[in-house]
Amino acid sequence: MMSANYISTLMLSSSLRSSITNNQALLSKASTEATTGRFADVGLELGATTGSDLTLRADLSFADQLVDTNGLVAGRLDITQSRITQLGTTATDFLKDLIAARSTDGGGRIILPPATSNLQDLIGALNVSYNGSYLFAGINTQNAPVTAYAPGSASKNQVDADFLATFGFSQSSPNVKNITPAQMKTFLDTTFDAEFASPAWNTNWSSATDQVMQSRISTTEIADTSASANGPAFRKLAEAYTMMADLGNANLDQSTFQVVVDKAIGLVGNAITDLATLGGDLGTVQQRITSATDKLKTQQDILNNQIVGLEKVDPAEASVRVNTLQTQIQTALALTSQLQKISLINYL
Repeated sequence: MMSANYISTLMLSSSLRSSITNNQALLSKASTEATTGRFADVGLELGATTGSDLTLRADLSFADQLVDTNGLVAGRLDITQSRITQLGTTATDFLKDLIAARSTDGGGRIILPPATSNLQDLIGALNVSYNGSYLFAGINTQNAPVTAYAPGSASKNQVDADFLATFGFSQSSPNVKNITPAQMKTFLDTTFDAEFASPAWNTNWSSATDQVMQSRISTTEIADTSASANGPAFRKLAEAYTMMADLGNANLDQSTFQVVVDKAIGLVGNAITDLATLGGDLGTVQQRITSATDKLKTQQDILNNQIVGLEKVDPAEASVRVNTLQTQIQTALALTSQLQKISLINYL
């Protein structure tokens, strides 16, 4: 039995339009692949192995994040180390000044300017910030860790109150010259020491936390990546600078002044050792971060190569497809234009 096939310009036009639409979609895909060198639709092309590709990309993203984070942490530690080095240098110079002032007439007046300046420098160094975070604040990074030592401040008010309660007059009183070495030693070793220990230090001086920042520096390592203003080195320096700046040393009897200087020498010497230890600990962390970052970058290369191996297409083959599809679309458009000119009226 024979069948009749009906051919019309409408049917041909519809077929050509459908062909053009499909080829345009294929052209977009081929153009993307020729340009990027990877499948336009990775999931469609890889099928069952798509899960492996997603896992590799997740691992690469995690490695990228760790490398970026390590860069920020390294920047924080560089500045932290710089401040610790600066404080160590200042403390070493001050130790020499203390030794020189101990047996010098008017030593209290001589040591007053550097002590006052060093105390302000210490507070400024501990209040340094990086990218909006205070580096010596522990985990309380949004607040400057150490308050200023100035008239009206909690730290200054407490020192004034302690001195008055112990001796019955202020640091500026002429009666300061009557303080005996034994009285001063007792004051320094008890009441004054207590101001630089917890809880007084945390109440009047510092809002930093003892707990420091921790950062993941690799897929398997977490490290302490900051310092706290509550560290012993900083407390000792604050105590030494304060006692040399604000205990009326210029008017003290020479033997009593030497008690203050001897106490300060011990504090500064210990602080220098503590700063060296802290700097060494942070230096070790810096080395760990450098090593971890190098390993992560190697891992990035390996993961990227694996991903490229799964997703890559042949750019030359994709370019051939682009040219072929462009030709097919142009041909279909030309035929469509010819069909539109065909009319039954021309044959009547």
